[in-house]
Amino acid sequence: MTTTPASSSTIEPLATDPTETDEGQAPGRAVVPLTAERLNWLRAAVLGANDGIVSIAAVLLGVIGATRDTTTLAIAAIAALSAGALSMAAGEYVSVSSQRDAELVARKHAQNRGADEGEVASITLTSPTHAAIASFLAFVAGGMIPTVVAFAPWWGHRRDVATFVAVVLALVVTGWVSARASNAPVGRAVLRVALGGSLAMAVTFGIGTLVGVAV
Repeated sequence: MTTTPASSSTIEPLATDPTETDEGQAPGRAVVPLTAERLNWLRAAVLGANDGIVSIAAVLLGVIGATRDTTTLAIAAIAALSAGALSMAAGEYVSVSSQRDAELVARKHAQNRGADEGEVASITLTSPTHAAIASFLAFVAGGMIPTVVAFAPWWGHRRDVATFVAVVLALVVTGWVSARASNAPVGRAVLRVALGGSLAMAVTFGIGTLVGVAV
């Protein structure tokens, strides 16, 4: 589970002609600048939710491919949720702490060279704690989607198909929300997360099936 540091400066998407449309964007939609702090929360939340959805679904499908025992499945789900959420939070905290250190150094350099208060204040300080909390909560929320679906009693032996479909739909929603929030093309974001998640689930289910047959 990896994290990518956010930019420390304010990100201003290029303004476009109201008559022109990007892929998946409505004509004349207002473009809102993303501050470093908002981007920090957005990145941590999207990464956490996406990782939670895909990671937990992959684990569950891998176990389902190997065995239909619900006790084994429950143990795997609890372990994956706990480890994944804590790992994401710790990773975000360490990553953003390094980023904040760099921002503090940049502020100090700006002050030493006599920059005015406005220029110094423009070097935004991101919050490692906020990123860790957002990532933790988003991972748990995302991971609960495949977990709830996999343990629903009415799927019977088709819980693998139900989980796969539910996760793909959840990834589509995640991709759409992240694209709209960051003013990025929706189609590309949705396709990227849906295909990536589907591949991860298919591979782990196949591995689980092979292990189950071998055992």
